[in-house]
Amino acid sequence: MTTTLPKPTGQMPDTAIYERRESVVRSYARSMPRQFNKAENIWMRDNQGGRYLDFLSGCSTLNYGHNHPVLKQALLDYIAADGIAHGLDLHTDAKADFLDALESVILKPRGLDYRAMFTGPTGTNAVEAAIKLARKVTGREMVIAFTNGFHGMTLGALACTGNAAKRGGAGVPLSHVAHEPYDGYHGPEVDTAELLERRLSDPSSGLDAPAAILVETVQGEGGLNAASPEWLRRIAAIARRHSALMIVDDIQAGCGRTGSFFSFEGMGFTPDIVTMAKSLSGMGLPFALTLFRPELDQWEPGEHNGTFRGNNHAFVTAAAALRHFWSDGRFQQDIARRGAMIERRLEAMAAEHGLTTRGRGMMRGIDVGSGEVAATVTAACFDRGLIIETSGAHDEIVKVLAPLIIDDAHLSAGLDIMETCIREALAVPYGVAAE
Repeated sequence: MTTTLPKPTGQMPDTAIYERRESVVRSYARSMPRQFNKAENIWMRDNQGGRYLDFLSGCSTLNYGHNHPVLKQALLDYIAADGIAHGLDLHTDAKADFLDALESVILKPRGLDYRAMFTGPTGTNAVEAAIKLARKVTGREMVIAFTNGFHGMTLGALACTGNAAKRGGAGVPLSHVAHEPYDGYHGPEVDTAELLERRLSDPSSGLDAPAAILVETVQGEGGLNAASPEWLRRIAAIARRHSALMIVDDIQAGCGRTGSFFSFEGMGFTPDIVTMAKSLSGMGLPFALTLFRPELDQWEPGEHNGTFRGNNHAFVTAAAALRHFWSDGRFQQDIARRGAMIERRLEAMAAEHGLTTRGRGMMRGIDVGSGEVAATVTAACFDRGLIIETSGAHDEIVKVLAPLIIDDAHLSAGLDIMETCIREALAVPYGVAAE
């Protein structure tokens, strides 16, 4: 049975207060001009009664949907009992419970032995801590990142980010990072792992010995480029051979988005350091984490800290999420099935128009050829009640980040809208007015 989404009835909001007081730096509100006031499960609602199926999920911050009842109840119970909200890095019941869930549900079953460092509240804080630790441990300065990578907006993480527009906002030189070609950057015939090995092995290449190699297994903002397991294993081996630390940025690709809790599972290598954020809290509360091998835990007390590194409300919902979704293999099996469904549908759309697809698991998209076409598609989707956004160097990828908990009928309905909008957007050549 096909599920049809009702067309939203929401009207344009009164934007006077935003125009008067909010910085023009805002972006998502420009492509989704509504005032939202409620969200539940896979839906967002505006204050005029419009309802929207969410295929953005807070850029993979809401993998378990909006206000999941199990997570919401855990938080409500904790608040009602006057649980600690803010605790710096003090020992609290909520922190102990999260660490126990992380150890018993995630780390031990996967044979992983990581120390957990609670950084500031967002992903860029986790990346800053990771590269700072790598430089401290190795005594080196250089970090190798990759073309089209995105790692955050604070200066250290921004230096590792490839996007020129984002980098241009720094106002200062972004140094001590080399941006090497990602898997497939030069096409399938060029072995970029071999290029990196050659440069690191050549004392006259000009590339200094790195403290770390920082990589996303799937590049969330850079176009959903997915590295092969073979390439990632070779990068990990290169890091070991040259005494550098391998950092996997799992901020967007982790917490189940690519099919397993960590995006590198089953690929035959174990990172030295892993950064996490976004869906770690389970329901959108700020929470970031840097995981690393115990022998790398060489910090002096207080050497790296932050006022909001102890978000106990996020500890509560994160522990509930880990136990509810990851205590057995059923949720992961559901993700695999839904990911395969998305893959089949996107491949069919691509084949119809001679396009290509990108990504892995439930982190997938379709390259529609240009940012102009992609913007037309996403705007048309929004008009039909589907929230979806773009990715890529030119915003040319229409990016599907549906909640991992979505049912098959609504997943299919959202993909139907996407298919219709792509078909309509590509029906008339750009620059030619439709009759």
